[in-house]
Order: sequence, then structure tokens, then C-alpha cells
Amino acid sequence: MSRPNRHLFRYCPHCRTELASRREGGVERPVCPSCGFVQYLNPAPGAGVIVLRGDRVCLVKRKFEPRQGMWCLPTGFMEWDEDVRLTARREALEETGLEVRLTELFAVESGVLPPDIPVLVVFYRAEETGGTLQAGDDASEAAFFPLDDLPARVAFAAHRAVLRRLHDLWLEGDPKGGRHG
Repeated sequence: MSRPNRHLFRYCPHCRTELASRREGGVERPVCPSCGFVQYLNPAPGAGVIVLRGDRVCLVKRKFEPRQGMWCLPTGFMEWDEDVRLTARREALEETGLEVRLTELFAVESGVLPPDIPVLVVFYRAEETGGTLQAGDDASEAAFFPLDDLPARVAFAAHRAVLRRLHDLWLEGDPKGGRHG
């Protein structure tokens, strides 16, 4: 992270006491000397889907910053009380208009959402069960791209890694990579 200190509390969110610093788990962390609260800077969990039509993968173009105008897999953050699998299905519907059934866990990637939010994204393979392809929510476009002709500008390193792995499986003729025939 570029500037993790900007995310640190100065006062305890529970009792309003000014926080001190203490080494815990090998890391210097803000700690409340009054109530014992410890502030951890944990990554934000999200989920994404890989939807294939033959050798074509569904991508969405980002409508907003960060990385506005760049392409990515349909992905989003988990809600507080939401199961990660529900997150993946919800994001697919919101961003692509497609209803999906998750078929397998494909990858778990960590990264940084610019400017400096650490994320952990769980990517699932999914198959279409309904809906109509149309951009929605924070996507300005939704389209299927051949695995051997993806857009040059993929927004996030985690998505590029997943797409590379998917492409490599496809080249190897692995059915999990989506290559048919």
C-alpha cells in the first residue's frame, strides 16, 4: 500500500480514547490503552466470475474510477452479511445482465485497488442460466472476447493473472480453460 497511515484511526472507535501504538503479530498497530481495541488493516473481500461462451470470455468496461474505461472480469465487493458465492452471482447479474450458476472455484488473487485498498478476490467459473448481456451498475459495456484476442488494457493485475491462466488452459486444450473441439 502506498500510504497505509491514512487509514489509521487516531481515536478509538469504541471509547474515543486516543490510540497508542503496540507491536502485535510482528506489526506495529494502533491500540487503545483504555479498552484494548486493536486496529487491523485487513483486505476487502470480493468475488468475480468467469463466464465463457466457447473460447470467448465475458468482460466489462469500468464506468468509474479507478481504471475507468478499462476492461475487467465482472467483480465486486462482498456486502457485510453476504456469502462470497452470492456476491459472485449478484455481481454477474448487476454488471452483465446474466444470471449464472457457479461451477467451480478458479482462483483466489490478492491485489491493491487504486489508490491503496488491499483486496482479496475469489474468482469462480460460471455458466449462463438466463438473462441478457447488457452493461449495468458500474459497467459501461459488457462483451465477450476471444481468449486469444483480449483487450490490451485490462484494469487490474489480479484479473490479468486469471485471464493468463485461463488462456493457458485454453491453449493446452483443457476443458476447464474453455476450449471446445
